[in-house]
Amino acid sequence: MNVSSIVVQTLPKFLDEVVQALKDCEVCDYHLHDEKGRVIITIEGEGVAEELDKLRVIEAIPHVIAADMQMAYSEDELDAHMEVINNADVVPKMLHDDTLLPKDIIYNGDLKKKDLYGFAKTFDATKGK
Repeated sequence: MNVSSIVVQTLPKFLDEVVQALKDCEVCDYHLHDEKGRVIITIEGEGVAEELDKLRVIEAIPHVIAADMQMAYSEDELDAHMEVINNADVVPKMLHDDTLLPKDIIYNGDLKKKDLYGFAKTFDATKGK
């Protein structure tokens, strides 16, 4: 199970409307807000893709300027990834493969320009290998 905190931003004049919409939308848990239009919520999901789906619902609420994940926690995924890391060779197998062409290496480090749904699906399928 993943749990992520999100800061939602709106204009102060729309704050009450956005807070009520967040409480009613059933994809998040409302926690608190301030007079500047910042709202703290959390979402839960079985994986990254489910969390992204819920984030898209929140972003679509009228008068939401931004909804940004601030912290994420996943005990099950963390345990699985730590097991992979602890049992992996120090040097990735691909660096020992003389037949692998550089153009065939998939780099997953830049998320700004990446299709996050595609990344989440690939990441979940490979278990971070």
